[in-house]
Amino acid sequence: MASQDRIPEKLGPYRLQDRLGEGGMGAVYLARDRERRPVAIKVLHSRVAAEPNARRRLAREVEAMRRVHSPFVAEVLDADVDHKFPYIVTRYVPGETLDHTVRERGPLAAPALERLASGLAQALVAIHAAGVVHRDFKPGNVMLHNGNPVVIDFGIAQTGDSTTRLTQTGMFMGTPGYLAPEVIEGQPSSAASDIHSWGATMAFAATGRPPFGTGSFENVF
Repeated sequence: MASQDRIPEKLGPYRLQDRLGEGGMGAVYLARDRERRPVAIKVLHSRVAAEPNARRRLAREVEAMRRVHSPFVAEVLDADVDHKFPYIVTRYVPGETLDHTVRERGPLAAPALERLASGLAQALVAIHAAGVVHRDFKPGNVMLHNGNPVVIDFGIAQTGDSTTRLTQTGMFMGTPGYLAPEVIEGQPSSAASDIHSWGATMAFAATGRPPFGTGSFENVF
């Protein structure tokens, strides 16, 4: 169960079970709460948690994300940013990611594409209405559950009043091919940046191909 950060099997009232994935910000686990209901827990890597102002910024973002309420968003249920291993708890969404579905089964058919486009657009409306920019909107952060999309992983989201960013350390944040041009050029992210990522995600779902090709970061950019 423990990763290179030696994550304990229990964080607060949540007992970790299986690792669902891992990225630059942290690892995501399937866990159970006190009533044994499934939840998803993202535990930040120690190097991220140790960055100046990271916990304070994370606390602001968690409070903002708690205001996001949509059937198309895996909302934040709980968090402990003061824990030795800071963690965020979200609704667990069973199913497969859009990325996995398209790579395994090919592009979505027109009715499924329309359902995807509408659901993701409604998700972004709710996210932006709460003053949050997702910043990593991509097929790997969209779950498909009973045919409906659910946006997950706010690990690198930012609020409108954020003054510090984890990118200050030089760590690359975001996914090539889905980042908006202004973000690539070092400008601040905005709701418009997420809309660009929405379009790129829809292009992938419709064609089965990354919208700007593959290869090195430089080539994709």
